[in-house]
Amino acid sequence: MSESRDPVSQCLIDLERGDRSAVDRLLPHIYEDLRALARGIFRGGANHTLQPTAIVHEAYMRLVKSEGDRGWTGRRHFLDVAAMAMRQLLANHAAARRRLKRGGAQSRVELHSGVAEAGQPQRAIDVVDFDDALSELARLDPRQARVVELRFLSGLTVDETAKVLGVSPRTVHTDWQMARSWLGLRLGA
Repeated sequence: MSESRDPVSQCLIDLERGDRSAVDRLLPHIYEDLRALARGIFRGGANHTLQPTAIVHEAYMRLVKSEGDRGWTGRRHFLDVAAMAMRQLLANHAAARRRLKRGGAQSRVELHSGVAEAGQPQRAIDVVDFDDALSELARLDPRQARVVELRFLSGLTVDETAKVLGVSPRTVHTDWQMARSWLGLRLGA
C-alpha cells in the first residue's frame, strides 16, 4: 500500500482492481460516515420499517458488489454515491410497500425536509414523493438536482458542493435556493 494514500482511497483503488478483500478492509474506515448519512436521511422521526443500519449495509453491499467501472475518486465521492444509493433503496422499499397496500391508508415513509426555507418550520416529506420530485428536477435541471443530492443527502457544504461540481459557490447557492423553492412547490411545502 502506498504511504501517500489514505486507507479509504487505497481500498477503493484495490477494489477497482478486483481485490475482493478490499470490501472487508474498506468498511471499518467509512462505517461511521455511512451511519451519519443514514441518520441524516432518517432525521426528524422517519416512519419507516427499514432501520438506518439495514440501509447502511444494503447500500454498502450494492456499491462494493456491483461490477463495472466505479471510478470513485476518494472518500467523499464514495459517500456521495452511497447517499444516492440509500435514497434509492428507501424509495424502492416505500414504493413496494405502497404497491402491497394498493395506495390505501398506508403509513407514510418519510424523510425530514431539508428543503424548507430558512425560518420556516420543517416538515416531513414522503420518501417516494421526494424521489419522484428529485427525479423530475433532474430532468429539468440536472445540476440543481445534483446540488440537492450533495447538500441534502450527502450533507456537503456549499463550498464542498462547488468543488465536486466544478462550479462557483455562488452558483451552488443559487441552484440550492432555486431547487429548494421548486421542491417546496412540487411537494406542497
